[in-house]
Amino acid sequence: MRARYSAHVLGLVDFVVATYHPSCEAEQYREAIAESVHSHWLGLEVISSEVAENGEGYVEFKAYYQEGDDEFCLQEKSRFLREPVGEESQWFYIDGEYPQPAEEQPVEAPTPAISDKVGRNDPCPCGSGKKFKKCCG
Repeated sequence: MRARYSAHVLGLVDFVVATYHPSCEAEQYREAIAESVHSHWLGLEVISSEVAENGEGYVEFKAYYQEGDDEFCLQEKSRFLREPVGEESQWFYIDGEYPQPAEEQPVEAPTPAISDKVGRNDPCPCGSGKKFKKCCG
């Protein structure tokens, strides 16, 4: 996972495409992958990782990136599969799941103005229930 993130930061499209599992047929999506790779990446936070009994690996992470003046957080639980490559073995990305948004909480008081900006102490818009500064901020 960290190698794939580093490849995004360094703009290594070939590496990212090569680390998709062959069943994903990533080559046909090279242009879209390149667009993602060429984003302005700001940081990676690995939340958890595990290898299941069936040999699949899972990594939950938050990757932060910037588009224009706006910063975003991509949170995903990625699934990987380790397969032989020559005499070695390699982890290949299969797919990922995005967290389900938390149930909406009742609003206690109306907000005087609606803003596109999220304050550091406001609830995180990703729905985690944490403050923005402790989550995606």
